[in-house]
Amino acid sequence: MLIQIALVLLLLGGGLTLLTNGKISKRREALILRRVDAYIETIRRERSNPALAAMSDSELRDLLHAGAHNLRAAMRKKLWSVLGVGAVTLFCAILVASHDGWRGFGIVVAIGLVVAYGLNEFLTRKARAPLERHGIDAERLLVE
Repeated sequence: MLIQIALVLLLLGGGLTLLTNGKISKRREALILRRVDAYIETIRRERSNPALAAMSDSELRDLLHAGAHNLRAAMRKKLWSVLGVGAVTLFCAILVASHDGWRGFGIVVAIGLVVAYGLNEFLTRKARAPLERHGIDAERLLVE
């Protein structure tokens, strides 16, 4: 009986998520476009990067919009990768704990934390590198 209730609640939650996902993505897209437009105005006003200032508005908008979407996709990939490392770490720590106790569990968790931190930093830098190559501040385009 409890399993059936849990399955019904899971289906309801999934359905609600699917129904509200379109509204959230529309809001996120509108926010990305506003940030792109504001960043274009900043580039035009400051003229700190001559290559970006020389581009037309449509070229700059396409570059920044594509960069924002690529950054968002890379950050989503990073999230799932770090969560995967966390799951593998927990599984391995439980296996080691069954043979070596709390000491082994702690050692495996510490190693997993170092690996997760390193992977997080590497993927963050890899996601921002294409934008920074063009002289674009990735923080200004990041929408959470």
